[in-house]
Parts: sequence; C-alpha cells; structure tokens
Amino acid sequence: MTDTAKPLSGRTALVTGASRGIGAATAKALAAAGAHVILVARKVKALEAVEDAIHDLGGTSTIAPLDLTEPDAVTRLAGAIGGRWNSLDILVIAAAYLPELTPIAQAEPKQFNQALLTNVVATQALLAGFDPMLRNAKGARVVGLTSSVGAAPRAYWGAYGATKAAFDNILETYAAERERAGEVRVAIIDPGATRTEMRARAYPGEDPKTVKSPEVVADRIVALLTEGFDSLHRERID
Repeated sequence: MTDTAKPLSGRTALVTGASRGIGAATAKALAAAGAHVILVARKVKALEAVEDAIHDLGGTSTIAPLDLTEPDAVTRLAGAIGGRWNSLDILVIAAAYLPELTPIAQAEPKQFNQALLTNVVATQALLAGFDPMLRNAKGARVVGLTSSVGAAPRAYWGAYGATKAAFDNILETYAAERERAGEVRVAIIDPGATRTEMRARAYPGEDPKTVKSPEVVADRIVALLTEGFDSLHRERID
C-alpha cells in the first residue's frame, strides 16, 4: 500500500478499551492506516483476538492487559511504554464503565465508584502518565470518547452522566493547558448511537441493526487524526 493509503505510518498509538466495541474498531482502523497500536484492556483473550485481526490485515500491535482502575496501574503502564518508545503520537481514551441506570437517589455506590474510577480517575492518570511522551511527539493527538448525557443531564443516567461531565472537563482543561505549550491537540468525540455492548445494556429492546456500527466511528476518528484541528475539537458522529 502507498503512503497515502497509510497516512499514520510511523506513528505510535495507544487505545484504551481496545478489546471490544469502538475501542477495538478504532485500534484496527489505526493499524490499517499504518500506526503501531498499543492495545489496552482487562481481558487478555479479547485483546489477543483484536491483535490477531490486526496482524491478519498486515498491521502491527502490542497488547497491554491492564485494569486501569488498579492503584498505580497507569503509572506502571506509562513506565513500561516509555522504556520502549520515546514518544506517543496518538492517545485514544475509549474505555468506559456504565453503571446500572437508576434514579440518582438510588445509584448503587459500588457501581458509581467504579464509573468514577474508570471514567474520571483513570483519564487523569492517563494524561499525567503519558503527557511527557505526548509532548515529545510531533503533533500528538488525544481523542476522548464521551456521551451526550455529560452535557445534557437525562433521567436515570445521572451516575454515568456525572462521570462523563467530569471526563469532558478534564480533557477541556488539558487542551487549554497545552494550547500554547506545544503541539498536543485534543478532540472530544460523542459517537452517538452505536452498536456496542454498552448500548445493548442501556437499550435492551433496541434492534442493533437500527444504529451504526463501531467501524463508522473508528473511520471518522482515523480521518480526524489525519486532519489539522484546533486545540479543542468537538463533534458528534451521526
């Protein structure tokens, strides 16, 4: 394939939540575009399946099985990756946890805490751990997958929406801090209705064929990464 067909050739990307859904689709699309992709998720077998798919298509990847919510997990990950690569060109934060949809007064504390750890605390840890490598790259890009309920509260979605509001705030703050201090650019993407396991849990009666596939979102993310954009880019993929 030509360089035009592989616009991300020579780039290194890290994708969280890479074992399924939008994360897995994005990892495959990045690899198809020429990037070496570091796959991060908890389930080893699922990561290996994604890696096999990438290799079957002629791409390259490295799996990094990890629970982002474990104490110091991201610090260890950043140390291991920093020992192999000097810079990180692309960071895609796709990992997310959806607690049970309930009235906010009945939010289950353990699930709410898990959502906070995964969607908020781990996000800050990823930015802190990989900021030096992102700044070492030429024109690094950070892409965070959000939800509309973070900006527009909805009944029964309060626990998840609160974590996504904080997620957005963290990424917006990081974008503002990096705007005049280097070439790191941040994009916040709302994928909209997408055929994922999380979507199926939230809308169990929905026909999955009525919503778009994760590959549609993945292709848009890869296209965005080949474009120039301002320090903070926002869009919803319909």
